[in-house]
Amino acid sequence: MIRPATPADVPAIHALIRELADYERALSEAKATEEQLHEALFGPRPAAYAHVATDSTDSVIGYAVWFLNFSTWRGVHGIYLEDLYVRPTARGGGHGKALLTELARLCVEHGYQRLEWSVLNWNTPAIDFYESLGARPQDDWTVYRLTDEALANAAGVSAR
Repeated sequence: MIRPATPADVPAIHALIRELADYERALSEAKATEEQLHEALFGPRPAAYAHVATDSTDSVIGYAVWFLNFSTWRGVHGIYLEDLYVRPTARGGGHGKALLTELARLCVEHGYQRLEWSVLNWNTPAIDFYESLGARPQDDWTVYRLTDEALANAAGVSAR
């Protein structure tokens, strides 16, 4: 079952985020707290949204965290999928596809023209899964990121 996340799902989503970070070999970079996640998803000005996949006992076994982006070329919003993760023990049950289907449905329903995400180059199981759904890599673009000291330097302030 796929449904929008509720505040009660935050601990489960947080645990799954940490599982994903561990799988992606970057657990030390996963610093978000449950409180931050709750504020981002359910605070007065939500910055992101989440859907969860549940099993027959209503336990959260997967999630998608996403936010709206905007295409200046298309003139409309799209969805950027920040995370998609299903516990390894629940994979193969269609939960990942159901989460993506729900986000695609939201795009169509709201007139959004893009559903985009990033995937690690070494994550061939995910790449194969996405391509099986018709997704195609955008090889003409490279993602850049400023964080920590580099971000502070770019802002002209000292890093904390």
